[in-house]
Amino acid sequence: MKKIYLAVIAAALLLPVLASAQSPFDGTWRVNMNNVDWPKKPDVYLLQNGMYQCKTCVPLVDIKADGEDQKVSGHPYIDTMSVKVINDHEIQETDKRNGKVVETSTITVSPDGSTMTVEFTDSSNTNGAPVTGRAEATRVAKGPAGSNAISGSWRTTKVENISSNAITWTYKVNGDELTMTNPTGQSYTAKLDGTEAPMKGDPGVTTVSVKKLGKNTIEETDLRDGKVISVVKMTVEPGGKTANLVAEDKLHGTTTRFTATKQ
Repeated sequence: MKKIYLAVIAAALLLPVLASAQSPFDGTWRVNMNNVDWPKKPDVYLLQNGMYQCKTCVPLVDIKADGEDQKVSGHPYIDTMSVKVINDHEIQETDKRNGKVVETSTITVSPDGSTMTVEFTDSSNTNGAPVTGRAEATRVAKGPAGSNAISGSWRTTKVENISSNAITWTYKVNGDELTMTNPTGQSYTAKLDGTEAPMKGDPGVTTVSVKKLGKNTIEETDLRDGKVISVVKMTVEPGGKTANLVAEDKLHGTTTRFTATKQ
């Protein structure tokens, strides 16, 4: 579940910069987690009759909720998932890749059924320390009668206590090329004319394309095996200390808006 929250932050870490010898984009930036407009489209889950479904995951997840590893296909960061039911308001999820645990989360619904919290540790897309944090979502719709309280539609409202390695990145312009690096081990060097370049260290992104749209606006398109999966625009405000970002998740059909500050 936590990938849905993290997917937007990951996209932000891949942003390019404006090509100039003294680019105001050069340096280290960090997402302002207190100023995020999360997607309005809810995430939808169902836990009933011993089966767990993530209906808005791409591809759909539909597995037994018996605490055992279940195979999932089409997910670049994991290949098995286990869901253990603790009670009618709490579950634990463990995801693995090649037999190694890469994600763990505890998902809890409040007694009144209105709020979901997700405490997570995620190393599925990092070559260093895992990403950790806590996400919160508000119920939009209830699940069917008799289902676990996890069931229903949920809209993300907050992600807090997230480790800095998930929201910090550094880049440098050299001539007509941009080099991006971040603490979780992703990097690329791409020309600023829209030419695709390889992404390193990310199982879910094969290539990136970077374009300059204006004096202070750039756009990055991330692709997986030739298919566009996300598009992020960044506009630097006058003074060069703050940037406004719009991230479009093409797989889930969502848009997130947030800001970043130069460190």
